[in-house]
Amino acid sequence: MMTSYALIPFLPLAAFVINILFGRKYLKENAHWVSISAVAGSWVVAMMALVDVYSGAKINYDLYTWILSGGFKVSVGFLIDQLTVVMLIVVTTCSMLIHIYSVGYMHGDPGYYRFFSYLSLFTFSMLMLVMANNFLQLYFGWEGVGLCSYFLIGYYFDKKSASDAGKKAFIVNRFGDFGFGIGIFLIFLTFGNVYYEPVFSQAGSFADTTVNFLGFDVHLMTLIALLLFCGSIGKSAQMPLHVWLPDAMEGPTPVSALIHAATMVTAGVFLVARCSPIFSLSETALMVVALTGAITSLFAATIGLVQNDLKRIIAYSTVSQLGYMFLACGVGAYTAGVFHLYTHAFFKALLFLCAGSVMHAMGGELNIQKMGNLKKYMPITYMTMLIASFSIAGIPGLAGFFSKDEILWLAYSGPSSVGKFVWAIGTLVAFLTAFYSFRLIFLTFHGKFRGTHEQEHHLHESPKSMTIPLMVLCVGAVAAGWVGIPHLVGGGAHFAEFMKPVLGHPEGHGTHAEEWMVMGISVLVGLAGIGLAYFMYIVRPELPARISQQFAAIHRILFNKYYVDELYDFIIIRPTIWIAKNVLIGVTDARIIEAIVNGVPNAIAAFSSGLRKVQTGLMQHYATIMATGILLIIAMMLLR
Repeated sequence: MMTSYALIPFLPLAAFVINILFGRKYLKENAHWVSISAVAGSWVVAMMALVDVYSGAKINYDLYTWILSGGFKVSVGFLIDQLTVVMLIVVTTCSMLIHIYSVGYMHGDPGYYRFFSYLSLFTFSMLMLVMANNFLQLYFGWEGVGLCSYFLIGYYFDKKSASDAGKKAFIVNRFGDFGFGIGIFLIFLTFGNVYYEPVFSQAGSFADTTVNFLGFDVHLMTLIALLLFCGSIGKSAQMPLHVWLPDAMEGPTPVSALIHAATMVTAGVFLVARCSPIFSLSETALMVVALTGAITSLFAATIGLVQNDLKRIIAYSTVSQLGYMFLACGVGAYTAGVFHLYTHAFFKALLFLCAGSVMHAMGGELNIQKMGNLKKYMPITYMTMLIASFSIAGIPGLAGFFSKDEILWLAYSGPSSVGKFVWAIGTLVAFLTAFYSFRLIFLTFHGKFRGTHEQEHHLHESPKSMTIPLMVLCVGAVAAGWVGIPHLVGGGAHFAEFMKPVLGHPEGHGTHAEEWMVMGISVLVGLAGIGLAYFMYIVRPELPARISQQFAAIHRILFNKYYVDELYDFIIIRPTIWIAKNVLIGVTDARIIEAIVNGVPNAIAAFSSGLRKVQTGLMQHYATIMATGILLIIAMMLLR
């Protein structure tokens, strides 16, 4: 039975090989059947794994030896526990629905087979990442999803903005992955192993160990945790490496939903949760995680308030919600962070696919200021996106409410020294999230249509291949949170109990009254955000323009994303290009390498040219040279 679990990642890998080799010539517009069948098979086996783990099983086995060098051994192996099966359900479910959605969205695209090949390769890489039982295989999957993100973000490679966005994502992630790689080296040097179980079981014995790092004595577990967190910052788009994710919207919308909402960007949260035995040994590392998450969450939410690009608003929402997940992990509530990862996958994938449905109807238009009254033409898209927005706003009864409220309560009542501070930020972000989510809804689907007459003439609901996945994801956006209904409101907190063997679950140290208070405040701020958006964009639609004029400087800063991209361009990109042009090309290449490459042949040519003059073909010249040689020999003999 155990070997059957290997089918989960290897079915998508087989689909990639088949499509990339035979898709262009033979499969063509039928390439999707291979990929959809493969990911559906992975989903079935993942559900079998869920049943086994829920029954008490824990699977940890090596499939085959990958690297064997002296005492160093690494295998391709799988660890399937509670954390793994949650990630498997998220990845395979969202991937399968997005594959189906892509059939309608990508119909007629000349690279149809290539697109499904990349989706399958991405799914394989992500599944290898979450199923790994050692850090090296985790790193393989980690870099695999990074490579696939480069392929998929830059899918429209003849479009400069798309190819630039792909390069940006790949390069920015190199900064975080460099730290992550050093962290894995340090784990091996410390524990003599890269397998999870022996590393985590020994971690406690190094709780008080310090090492010299770059001339400073530092706590070993803090150093390892922060190096691993470097990878999380890059992959999950946290400050200061958040800049790649909004630009990644240049890829096709199914890519945005699959990679940059539901799966790949959550890999950083998964890494922190998986390595919780290490992070829990360092209060400093946990504080860094919590503050990074809270500040990023607020930072991205404020930017989302004023953006007009439909997909970028949702992208900044993703950055903000990922910050929520790290906030939870940083206060020790790993289960709450993973619970939000699980619910977020459904309503955020739904938001992105709804955005793709709108783009499909609007001929690629993304500016919400040029939309309006689309609910008349797209009732299914409108209702599903409305429910997803209610869910992310934290309205009671929907998935987002349960996971968000759990994070806020454990931040408020937990033992973390920064808990109440990050709770206050999280509460403010809940208000901002509700506001910008319904700003998007009201500008896109309500009021008068503000696009062109031609656009209005072609408005229509998307085909069933697109709307059916929307409706299925909508069920998840509503019901995914029901597995984690807290005891306070009569639930069994089943998700927390399920995850407890792997992640533990800290109980809040407050009273029931305080828990009701935290819950009430989070609901009220969500409703206040929706109400304010309704007042500003439905009741008084002239108000936003007046406010933006009155606070023009603040609006300009937010609209330009705090000028972080411009700052990086000034302090990193321009100096790098200058060094490349003037030092590497101008000096190293032109004056050193070219001097050697061209100088040696030139010197040989000059010497040969001089030597050639000796060979004149005249007897008297040769006789003179011979006589001169004899005289020199006689002179040397006499001198000796």
